[in-house]
Amino acid sequence: MEKRKIALKAPIAVQLKKGETYYYCTCGKSSDQPFCDGSHKDTSFTPMEFTATLDGVSHLCACKHTKNPPYCDGTHDKL
Repeated sequence: MEKRKIALKAPIAVQLKKGETYYYCTCGKSSDQPFCDGSHKDTSFTPMEFTATLDGVSHLCACKHTKNPPYCDGTHDKL
């Protein structure tokens, strides 16, 4: 089974706009973390599409092991 790359062992704060659709990187290879840049093309991973429910700053997972993707749940502290 292919492993996700840990991009960073911390969340990434991003400004989201309510109602906008985003593509969260699930492979960890994107150079545009936490968003997808197409680097998954040679993997079995696909980006996760999500729509922001609120305007403002959100902390998205960069370790790629959260149980609540795309949002950070603190799992990076245990890696």
